[in-house]
Amino acid sequence: MSESTIKSATLVGGAVTVADGAVHVHDVAALATDKFDGLVHQAVFGATEAERDFARWVIWEIGQHVGVRPASIHELYEARGQGKCGGFTVPAMNIRAMSYDTARAIFRTAIKLEAGAFILEIARSEIAYTEQRPAEYVTVMLASALREGFRGPVFIQGDHFQVNHKKFAVDPVTEVNAVKALVTEAVAAGFYNIDVDTSTLVDLSKETLAEQQRLNYEVCVDITRFVRAAEPAGVTISIGGEIGEVGTENSTPEELTAFMEGFNATLAAQAPGMAGLSKISVQSGTSHGGVVLADGSIADVALDLDTLETLSKLGRDKYGMAGAVQHGASTLPDAAFGNFPKRETAEIHLATNFQTMMFDHLPAELLQEIYAWLDVNAKDERKATDSDAQFYYKTRKKAIGPFKKTLWALPADLRAKLGAAYDAKFTFLFTQLGISGTKAYVEQYVTAPAQHRPLPTGASTIIAAPDDADLSD
Repeated sequence: MSESTIKSATLVGGAVTVADGAVHVHDVAALATDKFDGLVHQAVFGATEAERDFARWVIWEIGQHVGVRPASIHELYEARGQGKCGGFTVPAMNIRAMSYDTARAIFRTAIKLEAGAFILEIARSEIAYTEQRPAEYVTVMLASALREGFRGPVFIQGDHFQVNHKKFAVDPVTEVNAVKALVTEAVAAGFYNIDVDTSTLVDLSKETLAEQQRLNYEVCVDITRFVRAAEPAGVTISIGGEIGEVGTENSTPEELTAFMEGFNATLAAQAPGMAGLSKISVQSGTSHGGVVLADGSIADVALDLDTLETLSKLGRDKYGMAGAVQHGASTLPDAAFGNFPKRETAEIHLATNFQTMMFDHLPAELLQEIYAWLDVNAKDERKATDSDAQFYYKTRKKAIGPFKKTLWALPADLRAKLGAAYDAKFTFLFTQLGISGTKAYVEQYVTAPAQHRPLPTGASTIIAAPDDADLSD
């Protein structure tokens, strides 16, 4: 093969070809078969960057052609803020482990329930410890949709793009620039929804609420303007702000008002006419991952639904946003989820329970291997008062990245059993959260313009998925 750009490549058993730098899909049905899996595996585990980049580009372009495209939920949230739709709570699901299997279950459920208003997300911290950079994450989410035959916009979100308050105190410019660098990488990959978390900068030592929230809204405006500058043509990225650090005191209407008044005034002064926030994250009694007891069980949560309802209504009525966002909800009891759409909560973030389900399905020998790895590599995170159950529960997420390839390669029967469990869980959550039938709202309000990309520069060296390629130069 020559070192010039590849002229042709045949992939997915002949269903897809690359010719003169463009992707052509000849058999859409083949995408929903195991013939597609080799291309996805190459996109994640390809031996070279060129192999991975090529496979990611092909999957992106297939999605562009058949209507599986990253999109912003901003327009739907804007419609909700105007009272044009409601009665549902959008689940934003952090896919940390076995991402292809997990996301496939989500898309299977979405097809069955005609759901469209759901988000696939990953946080700044999760990107690091799960070893899923934005380009890989977007590829796997799109591939999962294609594999299951889903069609429609795919909402991929950067969760908790957070400013670390300790690092900010030492060097604010460097810390904010680190978040901006992640924004650049994420938006280029296809993250068209970004949750900016500067709530860590709230200073409760100040006398007034406006002064307490000042750094929060000023830095949030700075990052918001940066996000807007990175938007591709035809896309208004959905941006969320946050007023209360999850796991601390519950948020109040006065805090929301202080933040939003400061944010909107600052944004209007610096960038007149620029689109602002579509939602606001608040604290209402939960914590990320839940509170782990000595026996490994999770403590009950004192969820304040009245706070959620009040703040959501304020966000819609006064500021035109979709409403409030509930974080740290994954460990809530099943009976709690039906309350969120009743209280018109805009969005709910779910992560830990899906991770727990995976660990509960792992073979005992693999689990012990992971625990042994944690004993060595996470020992500095162990508190003197931690039981083994507490320590492993809190730290096992750190093993997801190092064991990623092992987890993806679990036996088919085990993956099928976990997939069935995920199907049941996502069916329950989607039903309880009221997103069945929301495909119609997405079709009505959301636009997902085509975003074609050129063949990657390094694609001239080696390209094809294993056992599935015919390359010609």
